Amino acid sequence: WEVRGVGYTMEMARRVPGYEACSRISPYLTYGVLSVREVYQRGMERKGDLLVKKQEGLAFDKRWNQAMKSFLGRLRWHCHFMQKLEDEPSIEWENFSPVYDGLREESWNEVFFEAWKEGRTGYPMVDACMRAVRATGYLNFRMRAMVMSFASYHLWLHWRETGLHLARMFTDYEPGIHWSQSQMQSGTTGINTVRVYSPRKQVEDQDAEGVFVKRWVPELAGVPEKFLAEPHLMPEMEQQFCGCVIGKDYPAPVVEHKVAYAEAQRRVRAVRVTQEARAEADRVQERHGSRRRGTRTWR
Repeated sequence: WEVRGVGYTMEMARRVPGYEACSRISPYLTYGVLSVREVYQRGMERKGDLLVKKQEGLAFDKRWNQAMKSFLGRLRWHCHFMQKLEDEPSIEWENFSPVYDGLREESWNEVFFEAWKEGRTGYPMVDACMRAVRATGYLNFRMRAMVMSFASYHLWLHWRETGLHLARMFTDYEPGIHWSQSQMQSGTTGINTVRVYSPRKQVEDQDAEGVFVKRWVPELAGVPEKFLAEPHLMPEMEQQFCGCVIGKDYPAPVVEHKVAYAEAQRRVRAVRVTQEARAEADRVQERHGSRRRGTRTWR
């Protein structure tokens, strides 16, 4: 409470700081070593301590106020998503909305799946994340969303098999959270935004200096920062010079981002605009949507 969490609000989604800024207690919650009630109570105690310091005019880092608000909010979402599975257990293996049945079932590509699992897709941030989770059992929430989104949209793989792989990797696998998020990042809930992450932008925004990427993808250690997001764009002489020949030392992208992105958007939106999909979205929202005031619906 005294050191690591002060930057929680801003850093929990970032690749490198997230490893330290996040609480890292999720495995203990998963296996019942800690209860949500205990963590909540400790969090409220911490908020009380901060209030006392404020009232007494004592110096403290003001970021703690927002950090604790964010942390306790995430704790509530933890329970919210677990309740979804309790309410509808079939979401572990069936689409939230049946209008998406058949969307990916006939498009399985084992080559893409193996490349994704092994961290050999040719997209550095995706590959770094997949290798990191295999070695450590942990990714922060933004990384988890990105690798699932990439598998579902860029590679057009069904969320069930990719979700099973990640479930086996995570030391903090919690079914209620995991399967809701897997479907959310695959566009099959019908009520969430179709969010397709750009692997290039994720490197530029989250790891521009390559600390995370180069740690987990050492083949890219000598690649200049300007090419780190898309090493396949390096001139041949540059590849030779930095010791990373694309297609030999590191794979070329398994798919082209712009093409895969556009096709995925087209396929999902073609379903979402139908009257049946709209009716299903209303049903899913009524059953599983947040009840907090001001929450936006899918519309």
